[in-house]
Amino acid sequence: MSDNNRPGILPNQSIETLIAQGSILSEDRFDADQVQPASLDLRLGSRCWRVRASFLPGRHTVAERIRDVAMHELDLSKGAVLERGCVYIAELQESLALPPGVSARANPKSSTGRVDVFVRLLSDRGPAFDDVAEGYAGPTYIEIAPQTFSVLVRRGTRLNQLRLKRGAPERLRIENVGVDLSDGIAGFRARRHAGVIDLDFVDGHDPRNFWEPLLPRGGELLLDPGEFYILASKQAVEIPVLEAAEMTPIDPSVGEFRVHYAGFFDPGFGTDEAHGKGSRGVLEVRSHETPFILEDGQTVARLVYEPLTERPTRLYGDLGSHYQRQGLKLSKHFRAWGE
Repeated sequence: MSDNNRPGILPNQSIETLIAQGSILSEDRFDADQVQPASLDLRLGSRCWRVRASFLPGRHTVAERIRDVAMHELDLSKGAVLERGCVYIAELQESLALPPGVSARANPKSSTGRVDVFVRLLSDRGPAFDDVAEGYAGPTYIEIAPQTFSVLVRRGTRLNQLRLKRGAPERLRIENVGVDLSDGIAGFRARRHAGVIDLDFVDGHDPRNFWEPLLPRGGELLLDPGEFYILASKQAVEIPVLEAAEMTPIDPSVGEFRVHYAGFFDPGFGTDEAHGKGSRGVLEVRSHETPFILEDGQTVARLVYEPLTERPTRLYGDLGSHYQRQGLKLSKHFRAWGE
């Protein structure tokens, strides 16, 4: 890692140094595109368990808790369908031996959130989902709970990502994110009882079998309770090359809905330097128990910006991305609407 000891998010070259030092380990060799500008994609291992309840490890290891709640085991080396409405725990190929002063936080990948698959990282004796304590040494697991669609996964499928940080980075600023409900197709609502989505099959699904387009009138959209929506931000999102951001839900007192999944935005997203000027944030929205009317431009989430320890040697989109320069866009698993 850099000799710079200031608090911040670690860029790709620092993550690669941690891998070389053995602070991040993997059962298989790391993929060439696994390290992103300020995050590391995590890959499913071979073993997965259908469990009767979610849990936090607390005083236990994850393996100990799995023995208490497992219903049956699945072999992901052969591929397996994870059914909507069920909860699963899977081993990840990556394990950690973090050095002093370095902690981590996980989040769903963009493509995971956009198909309404709820995922959270688990670590041994961890008191919270997704947060990995400074200096943690041990395996990592992922909780997977498909909400709308059943999904096909296999060993190596990437559902979440890890952001590593030194110390406690300051929050540089917080920006409100509004929703775009202007004329034309302003979003998509998930169809219930659709088929299975293969999460490794890119551009391979007809979106009309899984989504219906939304055509708001007068800049308003009525959210139905329990339905899942894909919408876009009103404003363009730009992440400077020395910063990273995380999208967080707004205070629930502001409205009876929430942006269902937090999300990482890597440095360079939406910037002219990375050829992404004008990129919008895609929002995964779910209403609560009561119908709720959204208005064009209404705040639905917030972007929290934090500094990197140093400039990354790669920017978002350098390895290819389905989401740079995006407007309203479904996940990479679907062909473009109307094709």
